[in-house]
Amino acid sequence: MRAMASKKLTRGLTLTCLMAGLLALSNLNAEEPMVSGHVFNDTNGDGIRQADEPGIAGVKVSNGEAVAVSAPDGSYVLPVREDMSLMVIQPSGYSVPLNADSVPQFFYTHKPAGSASPLRFGGLAPTGPMPETVDFPLTPWESFDQSFRCAVIGDSQTYSNDEVGFFRDSALTDLLAENLQAPDCLIYLGDVVGDDLDLLDRMMAVGGAIGVPQWFVFGNHDLDFDATTPADRADTWRAKVGPDYYAFEIGEVLFIALNNIYYPCGAFDMQQPGRERCGNPERPSYNARVDAVQMRWLENLLAATPKDKRVVVMHHAPFISFVDATSGIHQTDNAAEIHALLEGRPALSLSGHTHSLENHDPGQSFEGWLEQTGVSKLPFRHIVAGAGSGGWYQGDLDINGIPMALQRMGAPKGVLMLAFDGTNYVESYRGSRIDADRVQWVSLNTPQFRKMHQALSEWMASPEAREEGAVPPYSLHDLGDRGIITQEDLQAGVSVMANVWLGSASTQVTASIDGGPPEPMVRTQRGEGEAMSVGAAYADPFSTSRLMSVGRVAVVSTEGDRRAQGYETFKGRANQGTPRPQGRSLPDHNSHLWALPLPADLPLGVHRIEITSMDRHRRVSVDHLIVEVVEQAPPRFWRTEPWSE
Repeated sequence: MRAMASKKLTRGLTLTCLMAGLLALSNLNAEEPMVSGHVFNDTNGDGIRQADEPGIAGVKVSNGEAVAVSAPDGSYVLPVREDMSLMVIQPSGYSVPLNADSVPQFFYTHKPAGSASPLRFGGLAPTGPMPETVDFPLTPWESFDQSFRCAVIGDSQTYSNDEVGFFRDSALTDLLAENLQAPDCLIYLGDVVGDDLDLLDRMMAVGGAIGVPQWFVFGNHDLDFDATTPADRADTWRAKVGPDYYAFEIGEVLFIALNNIYYPCGAFDMQQPGRERCGNPERPSYNARVDAVQMRWLENLLAATPKDKRVVVMHHAPFISFVDATSGIHQTDNAAEIHALLEGRPALSLSGHTHSLENHDPGQSFEGWLEQTGVSKLPFRHIVAGAGSGGWYQGDLDINGIPMALQRMGAPKGVLMLAFDGTNYVESYRGSRIDADRVQWVSLNTPQFRKMHQALSEWMASPEAREEGAVPPYSLHDLGDRGIITQEDLQAGVSVMANVWLGSASTQVTASIDGGPPEPMVRTQRGEGEAMSVGAAYADPFSTSRLMSVGRVAVVSTEGDRRAQGYETFKGRANQGTPRPQGRSLPDHNSHLWALPLPADLPLGVHRIEITSMDRHRRVSVDHLIVEVVEQAPPRFWRTEPWSE
């Protein structure tokens, strides 16, 4: 942001703006350095305030802790903090400037001495003294009602340029078909890259192809891992992208981006259970919490915001999570305090981090939340938005040559879509490079599936599985034809399963057999304070079967690049050799899985099963299965007997 020179502020300065929260006249130190400026209507679009360009009143401006509201002439005054991002909160009806990649430019970074020590990816260069005046240009929308859409991407997490290409050709290519237009937006929920911060420039460039503002949330793989103090943890991010926490408005919605990745964590964090790894200075780690300065900023920001405005809180690590419900490092320590600040407001929490898709209704609860975060029951909806990278770009390639990379509970990689109308919103999920209307997987949980799941899980946990060239006891091929079941199978238990990717406690799922009346399917996790249910009975057979054998590891060549053999993931980790299950364990729990046992006396013959899910917005999705019930399973393979002599 261009700084404009002005006369020095003096002891006798009269504030010309309203202050929120702690910024009252009586609390200002007359000796404290101050910065002033104007929020103005940039009528000629050059970013520089001209004498005839009017100021804009009622706009929030912040130094990262205090919040000011611009006066009738657009002026504001704020204290200068030692290390801060001075920023305007984009008001409804206006747009802040965008750079060539459609990344919003709404801030001035102030860190006079720069990063405390040299950082691998550059950090922040010294910014020098704070200018006396910083002005913020805004441009009004030509026309705008209260309806708009935002595409939300969790964990694009590209570790390499190859993976930037995967992301470009999956999530971003799908978004072109959504035809997003300003004031729509694109939101990244952290872990934009995978530790290599030089990839941020290319990620912003390819995302710019969507043509709407790109708002970025800071994640644990976006850190300067060689930072020695929390004050420097996001310095390269701030240099390349912008503030690591901020806010903006569109319509009747205030979006708040928090940085809840605290690094390096230490003694304060270890006061909570499960944060033991914060105590090793030789191997610094992060913890999920919002620091005290941000908490004061959040309180001040909310104090300056009408209570009827929708608040969407965006953060990388979840406030709470199902898959990590008992984890002390992957949920937010002070989630309950943040909930208290939002009390009485229409709110929504958006997060990533877990590489799972979770949609938690108000009132939901799981064992572990209270101990780890102080949260008993949710006061408003929390959505863990899944991952643009899915299961870290692992797995076999789809028809487009992109890793299937199913997520931890079986949902495909993809994008969460939010359609806002005033303060109301409708959430949906678009799986990458698959039918845009598909919302679920359907399958059968059979005795054979459960037997192989148990055997493979035990093998994957054994030392044998870690030996070079180890061959698993079963592969995907051993499952055979899952649409054929015997009467003996029915006696042992066969269930229809529906993995509804964005399903919540409000989702209703039914199954109809041979055109009969719909029977309600039961969610395998109620979300009523219970512990996680674990085992083959709580796994989605459709997605799990695709993780049972990954052949991509065995794709090799004699003349090709040495590092192109099999494939790399994470930080260049090689995946080569004998096909084997993906990951360290097979999925054995799920918060968006519904089940219905088939009747043990289901007659011999061919049966039609129709599975219908209806979400909380009463949108319906229908899938089908054809099931053969036989006395004895027929031979699977080519029969030689008819041709033998």
